[in-house]
Amino acid sequence: MALPDGVIALGAGTVLALGAAALVLGPLLRDETDAPRARRPVPSRAREATTGAVDALREIEFDRATGKLSDADYDALKATYTREALAELRARDAAAALGTRAAAAASDDIVERTIRRYRASSAHAAVCPVDGPRPEADAVFCSACGRYLPAVCPRCGAACDQPEQRFCGACGVPLDAAAA
Repeated sequence: MALPDGVIALGAGTVLALGAAALVLGPLLRDETDAPRARRPVPSRAREATTGAVDALREIEFDRATGKLSDADYDALKATYTREALAELRARDAAAALGTRAAAAASDDIVERTIRRYRASSAHAAVCPVDGPRPEADAVFCSACGRYLPAVCPRCGAACDQPEQRFCGACGVPLDAAAA
């Protein structure tokens, strides 16, 4: 007895569909222990000890490439982070040459001084009492914790530390960004 053409086509289609499903889902269902382990490169000590400034340089390069950072901002940030990265790398190299804990503490001191100098140079930036200097110079609220950022009057320098304060209590100048 001969099978109808529709049954043969249905059977062939089912076999092809199951084969394609096995091909696509096979790697997902395979046990990891059966597959040969891919050799991953072992990171070098220099790579493991990457500094914050070097990471920041990579980040601003990426931001510039994706159009998130203007050329003027990129140039300013690159100069700052390059100086910091060089100081950190030189301190790390000096510590490695001495090979002592005192040298490691000295490099930490250099890094801390560099961070303090950088924060002092960005005195115009808003400062959160919990999270420290904020990257947004005109921030009213902290981008990390949401707290109101205490400020000073741009005209008279009086403290403006109330979250609902929209005008300077001493001279009456508006404190919002639109009035600036």
